[in-house]
Formats: sequence, structure tokens, C-alpha cells
Amino acid sequence: MPPLRRLPTRQRRFQPKPFDPKTFLASVGIGRTVHTCPPKRAIFSQGERADTVLYIQEGRVKLTVLSKHGKEATIGLLGPGDFLGEGCLALEQPIRLATATAITDCSMLKITKKEMLRALHEQHEFSDLFVAYLVERHNHTQADLVDQLFNSSEKRLARALLILSRFGKDDRPEIVIPQISQETLAEMVGTTRSRVNFFMNKFRKLGFIKYNGELQVNSSLLSVVLHD
Repeated sequence: MPPLRRLPTRQRRFQPKPFDPKTFLASVGIGRTVHTCPPKRAIFSQGERADTVLYIQEGRVKLTVLSKHGKEATIGLLGPGDFLGEGCLALEQPIRLATATAITDCSMLKITKKEMLRALHEQHEFSDLFVAYLVERHNHTQADLVDQLFNSSEKRLARALLILSRFGKDDRPEIVIPQISQETLAEMVGTTRSRVNFFMNKFRKLGFIKYNGELQVNSSLLSVVLHD
């Protein structure tokens, strides 16, 4: 039996690099470009063609919807690590169903629908990460519905502020939130601006928040959510 032929050293050493989802979402490549957006600028608008998914690397984004009668509602605020516009992956959603607006300076990785589907089909690590994100987003939406149906506007506002401060996703006890208007908070909570103003002043007097241009949320605000 003839001896096995050894491959040249250069050929033997070549091995494809293992796929790293974090590297994929942090770098440009085929079908992936970095998109920056200043505050108050629309990233995409309701009714536009939906053909890309965005991954927020830095900044905060507001999602709003506009009714046929011209009434606007805020349905979510997203930050670093969140996906945006993932609805384009659904076969029956050729257009954007909401408007995404930058709250702060934003840096996002824009991924074409074709490249996103390819990565999901071929890279199990990325598929697992994306599915876990969608499940968490779904659970968050369900919790929002339960909150709206059963909790007081005070509790809803406290929960919204904790979510905005990304409570539970950082070891720091308090986080500074980019400036956000009371009108936007009222839309999120489903109440009036005057009620939001009343509770914000109450939370400030109790030391749960600091509200002077920027909004600083203390972890002690959680007591409002847990109190029956």
C-alpha cells in the first residue's frame, strides 16, 4: 500500500475561521454596511419598501406608527444590541409598518434581506442569537399588553422608565437616559402628559429619579412596579 501523500504545509494550515455572530454584527462585508443617523432623523418611514434589517451598534431609536386619521403613537424605544426592521423577513411584509427615528446619534449595521436570510440559514450560531432576540421581543410585547390592561398609569410609567434605563442589563445601579419628552412617555404609557408630569415629579421627590435635562433612573424605582 503506497504511503499517504502529505499536503503541502501551506495547504494544510488553511482552515475556515469559525463564525462569530458578534464579529458579523460589528463589521462590514458583502450585503452589510454601516449606517449613521443624527438625532431626530428618520431611519426609515412607515410605508417605505422593507428590504433591510438594521442592528443598532450605538444610540437610541424610537418606533412610531401613524393611523389613517393622522394620530401617531410610540410603540417602542430600542438601543444597542437591538435589531430594527426585522419584519422585512416575513414574506407578507413588503413595506415598513412603522417609522424609526433616531433619538441620539446612531450607528447601525444595515444588512440586506438576502444576506440576512443567508446568514440565518447557514450559520446556526447567528440563527440561535436572532431567534433568542425575537423570543425576548415577543415576551416584552406580551408584558406591555398585560401592563396596559391591568396596571395603573403610575406603574406603567415606572416600568417604562426602567426599560428605558435598560434595568437588569447592566451592573450599574443607575443609568442616564438620553433626553425624552413627556409627550413621548405619555404615548408609551397610554395616558396624558399631565399625568406623566405628576408622576415624574412624585418619583423625583421620592428620590427614584433625577430629572434635570437628562433623566437618571435609580434602581429603587423598581419598588413602584412591585408594590401592590
